[in-house]
Amino acid sequence: EIVGLLGPNGAGKSTTMRILSGFLPASSGTVRVAGFDVFTQADEVRRRIGYMPENNPLHRDMRVKEYLRFRARLKGLSLARTRDRVDTVMRQCGLVDVHRKMIAHLSKGYQQRVGLADALVHEPDLIILDEPTIGLDPNQIRSVRQLIKELGQRHTVLISSHILPEVEVTCNRVLILQQGKILAADSPEQLRAKMSKSGQVVAEIAAPFEALKACWDEVPEVEHYDVSPVDGDFFRCALTPREGVDLRRQVFEIVRSRGWELRELTRSRHSLEDIFVAVTATSREEESF
Repeated sequence: EIVGLLGPNGAGKSTTMRILSGFLPASSGTVRVAGFDVFTQADEVRRRIGYMPENNPLHRDMRVKEYLRFRARLKGLSLARTRDRVDTVMRQCGLVDVHRKMIAHLSKGYQQRVGLADALVHEPDLIILDEPTIGLDPNQIRSVRQLIKELGQRHTVLISSHILPEVEVTCNRVLILQQGKILAADSPEQLRAKMSKSGQVVAEIAAPFEALKACWDEVPEVEHYDVSPVDGDFFRCALTPREGVDLRRQVFEIVRSRGWELRELTRSRHSLEDIFVAVTATSREEESF
C-alpha cells in the first residue's frame, strides 16, 4: 500500500521518517520495521528499508549506472545480484536511456528517478520518500506519481508531502500528524465520509425568494440555510443539515411537489485539504483549553 504522512510544519514528519530509517535515534519509545527493532537490530531494519530524503543527496559526478552499482555494493549485494538489480531498477524507473549520463547533467525529474532507483536497488519491504515531488514541474510530477503507484503494488511506500492533492490521488491511507501525535488515520475516502456526515447541499431553484425562505424554515432537518440570487428566476440555496442527514432526496421531492424548477442539486465533497484543516484546527482548539 501507499501511506501518506501529513502534518503542519514542525509536526514531526521528517523526524518520524529519520527515526524509521535509522538516521536519528529516538529519545524514548519503540519502533519496529518488519518485526525488527530499529535501535537494537538496525542492520536488519536497513536491509528492509529504502529511503529517499527530501534533498535527495546524489553523487553528481558519477554516471547513473555507475552510481547505482556503487550504491548496490554498499548495501551488500553480490556482483551478480548487483548487475541484475541495477538493470531491473533502471527499467522500473525509466533510466535505461540515460544510464551513461552524468547525474549532474540530468533534469530534476530524472534525478528524482535516480533517487528512487537507489532506494529500490536492494528490494526493500518498505520505501520511505520524503517530499518526492518537490521542485518538479507538472509533467515530472505526473511521471513520478505514476512510478510511485506502480511501486505501491509490490512494496509498502511511506510518503511525506506538503502537496495535499498529490497525496489524495496517490495514497491508499493517510496519517495526519501534529506535535508527534496521530490525529487521524484512514483512507482518504473514509476520512471524507466522516467529514460529510452533515455535508452541505446546494440547490439552484427557480421559485419566489420568500417562498424558498419559508420552505426551509419549515424543514426540521435543515439547521442553517442561505438563499442568494444567481441569474434570472433562479436562487442558490445552500442548506446545512442536521448530522447524518442527506437532504438531496427531500429537496427534490419538495421542488417537484411545488412545481418549481430545479437546475442543480449537489452535495459538497470535502477535499483532503478540508479534512487536514478541520482535524488540525480541532486539535489546536482542544490544546488551548
